[in-house]
Amino acid sequence: MPPLLRGLSLGLSLIVAIGLQNAFVLRQGLTRRFALLAALACALCDTLLITLGVLGVGGLLAGRAALVLAGTGLGAAFLLWYGLRALRGAWVGGAALHVSGVGAGTPGAVVGTALGFSLLNPHALLDTVVLIGGASAGLDGGARLAFLAGTVLASWAWFFTLALAGRTLAPVMARPGAWRVLDAVIGVTLLGTAAGLLLGLRLP
Repeated sequence: MPPLLRGLSLGLSLIVAIGLQNAFVLRQGLTRRFALLAALACALCDTLLITLGVLGVGGLLAGRAALVLAGTGLGAAFLLWYGLRALRGAWVGGAALHVSGVGAGTPGAVVGTALGFSLLNPHALLDTVVLIGGASAGLDGGARLAFLAGTVLASWAWFFTLALAGRTLAPVMARPGAWRVLDAVIGVTLLGTAAGLLLGLRLP
């Protein structure tokens, strides 16, 4: 798979999963209170963290065969765990995205909440810096930039889709059945990505 598409599919698989950022942006879209600002703030934070992961963690590992092997293997292990967890969620069901309540009412509150959910959220930090950074470890300069562009595009497309289609998506995403289908797609994608990483490993 080309690095751009690999980054896009991995980014969507990780970002679409239920999380604080998604609930926040969807709530702002549902209430139509600074929804685009919420999407912009979350997307910018993700761009910063993803860039740090790909060019920082990934760049640090690249060029060191043993570290590439360790980083890629660790990233694949995380993706396998995430993928299996998503497939378990698809099998068991019960997950839903609840967006009840009133959204943040001022631009400052929107930005502050987005920063908190993005930069102080261990789940978001793990996804963007560790997982995506580790997945890019085996790529060279041009391929790494294409991978980075794909993951950033996934983040921007998803958050702005939530913001613009909040009123339409909220009832659908509140149904456990919809999340079972989505979890199945996410699980298969993550397992496929992990398999691709493992198959591409080259022993030093």
